Amino acid sequence: MRKRLLGLLTAFALIAGVTPAVTTAALAGGKTGPKPTIVFVHGAFADASGFGDSIAALQRLGYPVYAPPNPLRSLTGDAESLRTFLSTLTGPIVLVGHSYGGAVITNAATGNPHVRSLVYIAAYALQEGESVADANALGGGHSSLLENIDLKPYPGAPPVPQSPTGLDMDAYIRQDAFRQVFAADVPPAQAAVLAAGQRPGTLVSLGTPSGPPAWRTIPSWYLVAGNDRTIPPEAERFMAARAKARTVEIASSHAAMVSHPREVTALILAAAR
Repeated sequence: MRKRLLGLLTAFALIAGVTPAVTTAALAGGKTGPKPTIVFVHGAFADASGFGDSIAALQRLGYPVYAPPNPLRSLTGDAESLRTFLSTLTGPIVLVGHSYGGAVITNAATGNPHVRSLVYIAAYALQEGESVADANALGGGHSSLLENIDLKPYPGAPPVPQSPTGLDMDAYIRQDAFRQVFAADVPPAQAAVLAAGQRPGTLVSLGTPSGPPAWRTIPSWYLVAGNDRTIPPEAERFMAARAKARTVEIASSHAAMVSHPREVTALILAAAR
């Protein structure tokens, strides 16, 4: 009962823009343990700035926070990059992944005893052997992503038979479709800025099979974006249920961390506790 009350107090204080440090400590009997480090991992078509409101809120509450860049070159390499970064941290860790970032944390956290919680924000909680492209078909929903992709070459790209050029390519969301597909509940001017600054994912990264999933052994939380047009909500619900994640659903576009930062932060706080 006290834990539930503590969680509600923290969430309501956060929504009100108040740092509840003193009240929280009093309710917990004056005892507070070390706060875990929160590590955010962005996905394709975005960067870490999308987590800005949640990062600021967590920092106000005294949490150490990092948001390292996700290379977005290949799932194997991206997971190794995050795994190496995590090896530099001490103490408990909460990993937060949005979209393709969920696939990265699913792989990078496996076998890391310091990772205590995984938080998926409209993200890919992949099964072993499954790719991002495979997961979009789970649950029978429809994604508007593939019909609105703009492919561009990049230097040193490896061969990819399915590519129009025979080489790997960078995938962007067309700027004229970005708000509709990715950020429908974000103000148009803000969505236009996000579209201009999007980070591309490669065709290789979107088609690489996943390794053994960390959610098999690490407790998981999942935010389903009910109005998502990038990852079908049906697929998100399927992945959340498969991972036995503690799940909340909100009426949000794919960019839930931008349009609903309070709900995203509240879920991260639940996982951090």
